[in-house]
Amino acid sequence: MASMLVLIVTVIFEISNLALAETEATFISSIPAIIVSVYLVGRNAAITATFVTAAAGLGAARILRGEVSVEDWLRAIFLLVSGFMIAFMFHRLRQDLSAALEIAEDRLSAVEATESRFRSVFERAAIGFANTNDKGELLQSNRRLCELTGYSEADLAHFPLARLVHPDDRDSVVEALADQGKSTTPFDVEVRLLRKDGSTFWARLNLSSYRSDGLLSESAIAVVDDISERRTAREAIRVQKERLDLALSAGRLGTWQIDLKSGMVTGSDKFWEILGLPRANGRQMEELAAVVHPADWPKLAVPKESDLSTNYDVEIRVRRSDGSVRWVVLRGREERYHDQQLLIGVAADLTERRQTTLLRATVRRRERILIEQRHRFSNLFSVVTALVKMVEVPGGNVAKFKDDLVDRIRALEVTHTMISRRAASSVPLRDLVLQELSPYLETRKIKTDGPDVLMSSGAAETFGMIVHELATNSVKHGVIGAPRGRLEVRWAYASDEAESDDVVFDWIESGSRRKTKNIGHGMGSMILGVNTAPLIGHSSKLEIFDGGLRYSLRLPRREIES
Repeated sequence: MASMLVLIVTVIFEISNLALAETEATFISSIPAIIVSVYLVGRNAAITATFVTAAAGLGAARILRGEVSVEDWLRAIFLLVSGFMIAFMFHRLRQDLSAALEIAEDRLSAVEATESRFRSVFERAAIGFANTNDKGELLQSNRRLCELTGYSEADLAHFPLARLVHPDDRDSVVEALADQGKSTTPFDVEVRLLRKDGSTFWARLNLSSYRSDGLLSESAIAVVDDISERRTAREAIRVQKERLDLALSAGRLGTWQIDLKSGMVTGSDKFWEILGLPRANGRQMEELAAVVHPADWPKLAVPKESDLSTNYDVEIRVRRSDGSVRWVVLRGREERYHDQQLLIGVAADLTERRQTTLLRATVRRRERILIEQRHRFSNLFSVVTALVKMVEVPGGNVAKFKDDLVDRIRALEVTHTMISRRAASSVPLRDLVLQELSPYLETRKIKTDGPDVLMSSGAAETFGMIVHELATNSVKHGVIGAPRGRLEVRWAYASDEAESDDVVFDWIESGSRRKTKNIGHGMGSMILGVNTAPLIGHSSKLEIFDGGLRYSLRLPRREIES
């Protein structure tokens, strides 16, 4: 409508000028109408306006003057050319302007969308965000920061950030705020922040400057992350580690770790001290061979087919630089951490413990020997009494009776001495039996039979106690102490092969046996292993029947010959 109104006014003005014979102004008056048409409507409207004004001018000239002069035609042609040029030129400008406006609108929409997304992220973030001005005052704060501090967004507007920090932690934050705009390095620290109600919480505060037009701005971005739970957990882990270190120190334990893939061994200072090696960050497994006893080195090998439920428990001997040997126990288990296969555990020096154990065992053994000695001495009087009764006075010859009695008592002394002392070398089993029975061989029916079996000094002493107990029991209740009956002592390998593991020992009495009470009680029963394990060997068995007795025992060769 505006373009048509301008066009009508232009045509009227043109006809008026022709009526006043002012043909020069006619051409100029058409230009604004063409420009307005092309700007408001478009190129086609401008061309149409050009044709209308040219036609109106020619028509008015013919009506008013009766003819159209050559100048009128030239002016009309020039108007058409000018109008077309103006229409096309302004149309192109209009297109370029529209395209520029569209691009600007798209960019503005993108900026608004990005700003909206960032604003949404800013508001919904799980950690607190805020920006500050050059005075260190908060400008905008997100919802999370408001929740952490208990303030509203309006309360935090222009609120000094330093006032949120606990006074004891405030100095470092004030210095960091003063340095903003001077360095690109962000400031990161763990501080206590104050809530609106005066309570505190631990937070990680990060301050970083941002660039504006390529220059560092004096304002900063503040990021606040609540680490109260992490701080509590970390403190609990620290306390637990201190307690663990204290327990390890009190127990004189060292920790170690072996990377099964690389063979690298790492450990605590106490671990290297136990091995007698200088402290180190780590050593290859092969380096430990210099201190581990060669016989124990294979124990350190980890089974190829192991699982996480398999415990690692070995005892090794370690040679110190001074030549001493220490006993060390390694206990642990296999663990998998990411792509690493590890063996982790603890180490302890058991040398003093083993020495104490051996000492206690020695003391117990000596106590047992003393008890046996007392028991043997108490039995000795019964044996002497039995010998006196067994030896007859030949024809009333007291001197002969005395000599025979002395001989048997001396034989008993030899046997007692032989059993009581530790021999420097092995003792034949046959000698042990014959020495114990020698005082009775001439007066009683006694038969011994068996292969040559050598026993170590320790085994011979213990086995001698068993033979002595059987002989003493026989003197009190069995064949040796009676005028009639038969004793057979025999031993043999469990099989025909000389390399058999066990030697079977049998003590068999027959023909005379007095009834006894409380069988299976007392020192003698303990030595023979009636209701418990015997002092040596295994599978002991005692049978008492009418007029006789049988005792059997199995002696492992590895136990009596070692």
